[in-house]
Amino acid sequence: MPRYLSLIHVDERTAPADGPSPELMERMGALLDEVTKAGVMLETQGLTPSSEGTKITWSGGELSYTDGPFTETKEVIGGYAIMQCKDKAEALEWSRRFLKVHEDYWTVTLELRQIAED
Repeated sequence: MPRYLSLIHVDERTAPADGPSPELMERMGALLDEVTKAGVMLETQGLTPSSEGTKITWSGGELSYTDGPFTETKEVIGGYAIMQCKDKAEALEWSRRFLKVHEDYWTVTLELRQIAED
């Protein structure tokens, strides 16, 4: 079965400063339990704020480093998941359900990509 990587892009300007609400965490926990019991979720985790990250760029034969926060970007990757699904339609359905547990004030985009297998 194919594996899919979902990259969760979050607009840090609309995310609550004190993190997700307890209600969101409860809904997220229930969904994660369900997707895990279905045998789909292989790995998932949130990431620390962009203010704690560093971007490393290779350009013109040189490396450059930029410490966060990354003010030039609107969205940052806030987390990821690796799922094993029967097809892309199933991966899209789980992704849809993940996005819908968020409150309306969040701006979250999920990029779904199939992992290239050997």
